[in-house]
Amino acid sequence: MAFQQLGRTKSVTKRSKKYLDEALYVRLFKDGSSELSVRQQLNQFIKGNKRVYKWEVGDTIKKLRDRELYYPAFKLSDFMSKMRGVNKTVSDQAIHLDLVAKAQGIDAAESYFIDLPETSKNHLTYGALFNCYCKELMTEKAEALMEKMKELNLGLTSMPYNSLMTLYTKINQPEKIPAIIQEMRAENVMPDAYTYNVWMRALAAGNDISGVERVMEEMKRDGRVAADWTTYSNLASIYVDASLFEKAESALKELEKKNAHRDVSAYQFLITLYGRTGNLLEVYRIWRSLRLAFRKTSNISYLNMIQVLVNLKDLPGAEKCFREWESGCSTNDIRIANVLIGAYAQKGFLEKAEELKDRARRRGAKANAKTWEIFSDYHWKDGNFKLAVDCIANAISLGRGDGGKWVPSLGVIKTMMAHFEQEKDVDGAEGFLEILKKAVENLDAEVFESLIRTYSAAGRTSPVMRRRLKMEKVEVNEASKKLLEEISVE
Repeated sequence: MAFQQLGRTKSVTKRSKKYLDEALYVRLFKDGSSELSVRQQLNQFIKGNKRVYKWEVGDTIKKLRDRELYYPAFKLSDFMSKMRGVNKTVSDQAIHLDLVAKAQGIDAAESYFIDLPETSKNHLTYGALFNCYCKELMTEKAEALMEKMKELNLGLTSMPYNSLMTLYTKINQPEKIPAIIQEMRAENVMPDAYTYNVWMRALAAGNDISGVERVMEEMKRDGRVAADWTTYSNLASIYVDASLFEKAESALKELEKKNAHRDVSAYQFLITLYGRTGNLLEVYRIWRSLRLAFRKTSNISYLNMIQVLVNLKDLPGAEKCFREWESGCSTNDIRIANVLIGAYAQKGFLEKAEELKDRARRRGAKANAKTWEIFSDYHWKDGNFKLAVDCIANAISLGRGDGGKWVPSLGVIKTMMAHFEQEKDVDGAEGFLEILKKAVENLDAEVFESLIRTYSAAGRTSPVMRRRLKMEKVEVNEASKKLLEEISVE
């Protein structure tokens, strides 16, 4: 296989039709967009002998990154760097560094940066590494690298400052953000729309709504930065969080004006925010606008709308919307049924919830972990702990949709253990813990303390309990240690 260099300035329309018709990204996605299918197609491509332009590889890497398929993007980027005749620009190296971090971890990204030639260590590659630190919430390393970038006079833009402010927001230190704004002013670094939005969020976190409004006014006076969709969605969300619903609706009206391109996510956001203000009429108005704007309404739009209607206690409206979706959907989505199942369970309509679960199954949407979690919550609140345990077992066996383990909340675990303790049901408690061990590697000390109390209350002994605690590396409290003396009979 050979790569061909092609200047970025040449118009795509003038490039070889052969390569455009057989675009690499089309080939990679022809069996679907799952990571497994993309990896398989990528491996076939790498083993083949198709010539490909550098611009085409770069375009494919961008598409893979947009879809968060980081490992295939990394592999393609890595392969490109090893091909004869292809020289990576510093921009390519910065992108590769980011992909190394996502595919192989931050240590590998640091090693890649260290091995770069000094000529490649500029604001792009430093910035890529800095952004990795911020995303991984590595505060000390991020702060140290920021100081290094300043020492090197790399000509910082608003981007690294924005990343640092986002980091402080995520670690709940918004009070540090005003100082960064002051530093930007002192260094004549011009804020962009993102800067203003993060600043507003930081002030909102401190309940400084008047400060938020001052920033909004400053942004308008700035002249360089226009308040966009993100700005007004940010402002509306802040007002809703502060229960300032009239101001929120005013911001939402401005947001509607900014949705000139009919972005579906904007419609969904409007529905959600109007729902949080309690304005059912506006929710339905935006829903009608969404339906008119798009010939086919997506599953995610129905999911959002039904959830908002349930939150607003409009169960008849949610049921009507569900039936509408059900009659026209091409692919069944258990998440949509789960919203209505949850609403029925919350109201005590167990038969309706069960019927909807079975109906979804017949239509090809099998119950997932969330479905069983809903039924588990209903049963333990209703006092039927045996059925609750069965539902938890089903949820654990299915796991999460992303392949991760599903684990009941600590509150549910404690409630279940308290029930077994009250009923002096050692076998029930032990059976429950066997189920939990399939999803939880290390059980909380409070769980074992409850188990010890259950043994004691039931008058049961356990010659292996001490060894078990040691193997689990669990240290119980003093009261449990005394009970442990009573039940640990050989």
